[in-house]
Amino acid sequence: MVNKFVTASAVAILLALGATGGAQAQSITQALTAAYDHAPDLQAALLEAKASAESIALAKSAKLPTIGASISGSESWSLVGGQFSGGPSITTGVSYNQTIFDNFKTEAQIEAARAAAELAEYQIRNSEQNVLLSVVQAYMNVLSGRQLVALREENIRFFQAQLQSAQDRLDVGEGTRIDVAQAQARLAQGEASYRASLSTLEVSQATFQRLVGVRPQQLNSTHNYARLIPNSIDSALAEAEVGHPAIMMSKAAIRAAQAGTDAAEAAFGPTASVTGQVGSRWTNGGVTDGFSGSVGFQVTVPIYAGGALGASVRKANLGQIKSEVEAMSTYDQVREAVISAWAGIQSADAQIQAAQAAVQAGTTVLDGTIQERDLGTSTTLDVLNSQAELTSAKEGLINAQTSKVVATFSLLSAMGRLTASNLGLPVTVKSAVNYTQAVEDVWQELRTVAE
Repeated sequence: MVNKFVTASAVAILLALGATGGAQAQSITQALTAAYDHAPDLQAALLEAKASAESIALAKSAKLPTIGASISGSESWSLVGGQFSGGPSITTGVSYNQTIFDNFKTEAQIEAARAAAELAEYQIRNSEQNVLLSVVQAYMNVLSGRQLVALREENIRFFQAQLQSAQDRLDVGEGTRIDVAQAQARLAQGEASYRASLSTLEVSQATFQRLVGVRPQQLNSTHNYARLIPNSIDSALAEAEVGHPAIMMSKAAIRAAQAGTDAAEAAFGPTASVTGQVGSRWTNGGVTDGFSGSVGFQVTVPIYAGGALGASVRKANLGQIKSEVEAMSTYDQVREAVISAWAGIQSADAQIQAAQAAVQAGTTVLDGTIQERDLGTSTTLDVLNSQAELTSAKEGLINAQTSKVVATFSLLSAMGRLTASNLGLPVTVKSAVNYTQAVEDVWQELRTVAE
């Protein structure tokens, strides 16, 4: 039965590792590059930014001319005194409408739209950071999961060997049934741990494929992005305060809210507009009315609007205060994230050193305990306990090394530097800046805007 499990586990481990023996190496950089081009969340943020840019053109249109052409026709007839008359008629016309002054309400709305477009651009950068950090976490989960699977399979083989050794000693009268039972119990525990790690690895690989778009191949934790980490936490905090996308989004939100307040207050002022139209009417007998036209203007001043104007101003003021409060909260969250990631790196370094020392000591203890067991001064249980402690130390080392890599990228994210540009990824950076500049051309209805 033991041999059967070894064969099945060998097959399972190959499946879990994705048959990586013949696969190409897949570095963190390659995974990040593939994910950047694949990520639906990032593409959605780009489309949202482009849609937000259209609000600029919509706001500008409020003070630009509206020109329209119309044509209408009818068929009429009459019967008077036995005389029948009638025929078709066609009326054509061109109209012109333009607001020439609205107490600078439109200017405030344009500013709000531009701030919203800027906010959406920073949202792309924020989504970019979230996507890339998720990829790193998934990458390291797969890598550490494979290491744990391999470690626990090695642990099973060790327990199988100890069970066989205990059985052999029992057969020759040197061991006890207790030794055999203890070895069997540890083997069962090892098999359960192995299967649990295998299941966790399968989930991690599925997450990796969802984020990156391909199955994980041969992975390793080597990277050169630690060079982007500053020498002190104060430098990290300073970079985060001036460059983190979330903070820049908050500043843009404040600008948009301030412009919204200005627009609401402008509604109390006068509005002036001009109108014009020209047209003609044809019948089956030719031109009957000739050409006609008119030009007019209108000035309106609000006197009473049922409290709507005042409510709009108060609502805008509250929105502005809310944006400022949220900006302070965002600042604190970014600061907390930087400190947490920095502490995570320091903690991981200490855990790695401790785990390395524990592995080295545990290996020595296990070798010595096995020798003592063979000499009769230690028991099988002592050997099993030493192996369990060594395995625990190795698992701790794997987890600490994983935590170090994730904490490094978490700090880059907290600083606002986990972007394709800063990482030097070979990709075309997703941005709506060029699209926004094209939309700023208010006559864009006369030409195509590249998407």
